[in-house]
Amino acid sequence: MIYLLEDDNSIRKLVVYALKSQGYESMGFEFPSQFWEALEQRVPELVLLDIMLPEEDGISILRKLRARPETSALPVIMLTARDTEYDRVEGLDAGADDYISKPFGMMELTARVRALLRRAEYRSGVSEYRFGCLHVRPERHEVRVDDAPVTLTYKEFLLLRMLLENRGMVMTREVLLDRIWGLGAERENRTLDVHIRTLRAKLGAAGGYIQTVRGVGYRFVEEPAAQAGAAAGQMKDQGD
Repeated sequence: MIYLLEDDNSIRKLVVYALKSQGYESMGFEFPSQFWEALEQRVPELVLLDIMLPEEDGISILRKLRARPETSALPVIMLTARDTEYDRVEGLDAGADDYISKPFGMMELTARVRALLRRAEYRSGVSEYRFGCLHVRPERHEVRVDDAPVTLTYKEFLLLRMLLENRGMVMTREVLLDRIWGLGAERENRTLDVHIRTLRAKLGAAGGYIQTVRGVGYRFVEEPAAQAGAAAGQMKDQGD
């Protein structure tokens, strides 16, 4: 998935069309608020970002993306009519991976997108996780169980990814709350338990991979508990 944040309606439609014609799933947004809302649901593979925008300028958005752990390495190409050396340097210094000045050709744009996605794939390290019926592709924000797609919210995906990356290790409540919600000190906060229950339910047959360590936290195990055990774990969460 590629996100385009561009307030010019004609440019936005043209770019989305060009990307889709090259086989890239893409979505365009006119306002930053729409972009941030979509980001909460799904992290894209790449962002095309205009600088001059309503509500919030592109440089500010870029800096926020780089400051967030889950989007710090997200490939970003700046699209802008501002073509001075200072503007290019400002965008690159803020963390842009590439910079294209308007007007630009669609062939050049799609070529830059392909090149940046190739570099990002090379840098990303682990490109997928497979455990039995569970298949997760972190960089594509894709989760499948028995080859059927599973739709997770932004926080649910972060939670699953963190457990996967630390599989076999017990992740304490404090660590999970701190890294995902910034609530490390709020041990009695029920947000984590609710998300674990929902995540297990959505994963269905793969829900047993997430094990409750009573009184401590959770861990991802490579040999999942039976469905009955997973269901019991959910009941324990409710009674913790």
